[in-house]
Amino acid sequence: MRIFFTGGSGKAGRHAIPVLKAAGHTIVNADRAPLGLDGVDDLNVDLTDGGQVWNALTMIGNLGELDGEAPPRFDAVVHFAATPRILIEPDDATYRNNVLSTYNVIEAAVKLGIPKVIFASSETTYGICFARGEMKPDYVPVDEDHPTVPHDSYGMSKVTGEVIGRSFQARSGTDIYGLRINNVIEPHEYERDFPAYVEDPDLRRRNIFAYIDARDLGHAVERCLQTDGLGYRVFNIANADPSVDLTSAEIAERWYGGVPMRREMGERETFYDITRAREELGFEPKYDWREELGRS
Repeated sequence: MRIFFTGGSGKAGRHAIPVLKAAGHTIVNADRAPLGLDGVDDLNVDLTDGGQVWNALTMIGNLGELDGEAPPRFDAVVHFAATPRILIEPDDATYRNNVLSTYNVIEAAVKLGIPKVIFASSETTYGICFARGEMKPDYVPVDEDHPTVPHDSYGMSKVTGEVIGRSFQARSGTDIYGLRINNVIEPHEYERDFPAYVEDPDLRRRNIFAYIDARDLGHAVERCLQTDGLGYRVFNIANADPSVDLTSAEIAERWYGGVPMRREMGERETFYDITRAREELGFEPKYDWREELGRS
């Protein structure tokens, strides 16, 4: 596929793009900073400018495409670009940048007839991650039907992005899939961070004790590209196990007392339910923090 990937130079994108490239896709990375990966074309685009987005999606991706009769159409758009959390910019700027860029990208993709749009939503939509004080889920494990009522500008922007995706899908019939991505972990972060999580599991409470390996996130995107006909869909994306060295029962007893448990869980199963992604996309995470640290 020919893929227009926004935000490919960011923490998630710089690991997801190599997975897609290895699968044989041709990629244009639309970002304010270049990725600099051989075989991937970088394009500096202000995604909050609708004219720039439209122009970027209708131009050639590299000099080699000059020999074609017309700029080839993209087969899919993957929209990861965003202000990645609170406390980087003022709250109104975070909300504005994320919402406007998502609107511009999805609107242009739909009007240009691009058949597949995949966009990054977030664990923060559930209102746990950036809540003031301690906020517990309404139930566990947290699935895609859990209420999405965040208290912060970043989470609000992601909920709004989901509304944008759902609305454009309803009017167009385009496959638009939103990925509610959990805390992204790069390979070097296992050795740096996870010993502290083992020592103090409370550090992972705001992430619902979950994580997603950046390379597995690339795999999730690839499964979305290969899965057609779902219309509008959102998916929790996380690894299969918790990010702390405790069993599911121990986590539930220590942090989720009084929180309804919707079903029986595996001995070491993530509380960020990925059942839908497994069943509908064929997503199966490959990485495990214990194996990465040689503790399996």
